[in-house]
Amino acid sequence: MILDRKLFLMKVNPFLKVLLFLISFLTFITIKETILAQDVSGLEERLQKIRAEIRLLELRIKEEKSKETTILAQLSQLTLEKKLLLKQINLNATERQKLDREIASLKREIDTLKQQINYQKKQMEKVFVSLYKYGYLDWLRFFFQANNLLAIVAESQRLQLLLKHQTSILNEYLKAEAHLKELSSQLLSKQEDLKKLFEEALKRKKELEEKEKSLKQFSAKIQQNRQIYEQILKEYQERADQLKNLIDKIIKQEITLPFPFVPFYERKGKLPWPILGKIITSFGLQRHPRFNTITYNNGIEIAPTGPDRTVRAIHAGKVVYADSFRGYGELLILDHGLNYFSLYGHCAEFLVKKGDWVKEGQPIAIAGDSESMKGICLYFEIRYKTKALDPLQWLRKK
Repeated sequence: MILDRKLFLMKVNPFLKVLLFLISFLTFITIKETILAQDVSGLEERLQKIRAEIRLLELRIKEEKSKETTILAQLSQLTLEKKLLLKQINLNATERQKLDREIASLKREIDTLKQQINYQKKQMEKVFVSLYKYGYLDWLRFFFQANNLLAIVAESQRLQLLLKHQTSILNEYLKAEAHLKELSSQLLSKQEDLKKLFEEALKRKKELEEKEKSLKQFSAKIQQNRQIYEQILKEYQERADQLKNLIDKIIKQEITLPFPFVPFYERKGKLPWPILGKIITSFGLQRHPRFNTITYNNGIEIAPTGPDRTVRAIHAGKVVYADSFRGYGELLILDHGLNYFSLYGHCAEFLVKKGDWVKEGQPIAIAGDSESMKGICLYFEIRYKTKALDPLQWLRKK
């Protein structure tokens, strides 16, 4: 009797092992939707913002084309088209960055899933070997030839009976295999999308190079043709008058700085430079070397001498204007209180927006060539009320 009991336990024990193993199997192979290791929500918000900026630029280009064609209008249109291309390139880069993160996450998830499935198969092999030793499995050879666990289950009536009450476990395994197939399909699709984005990026880059070439040719044409040059000077004077009117309106909007500050007039000769670079256009009266014409510049133009094109606030103040302005490109105006203003033109990108408060030295923009005839540079002015002041008298000596 005792012998029979021992024999019974020896034969039942492998089945108990299988049962306990299959129950634990559920814990190992339950696949849940994972969160991307790199949070892409911020990238999605950025994509939406860039798309909105692109739509706005397309509308502005359309409006420019419908207006009376002047030299400044043509320059403005070329600049806007270049800016649109830059935005599209930025959109492409952000989309590729998002795809890269999603692909990396998919690869990690696929690797983890494969490891889990392989681990479970190895554990099952050990159990099957154990059962075979006790005479419960006579198809061990088939196990090594089978492609997957489902084929093994189909060949074993005993194991089918055992799994009859463990259908949820088997379903989880099926879901795992289906999920692996789905993930692999997603990975291939996203890799194809990434390839297309790279091809589009190369196309946009060529278009941008052509647009930059057109801008240089247009600027050269202005510099070489006296009639065109004099016409654009007239248009610049009209825009300068409009800028004066804009500042006059801003003056009427009194502001109170929300933090203690040193009055602007006390910083004369001590203000930091808005950008590191070389002055290529001076303040005041200037004679054109080719046409011998006299012009008056209300500000200076500074070309960056290094890779850093960051524009910084020369003094604490409030951003009262951050938009395009014909003749000045992307223009930023800071109100420093007591009717003192600093102006930053030809920007490629703003790092602040209208209504923001900034402190001295804070990055506010990136220098560019928007509506510039001299390439990448910063147009910089200092004004008291509507009067332009010589910036070199206010900035620190180099």
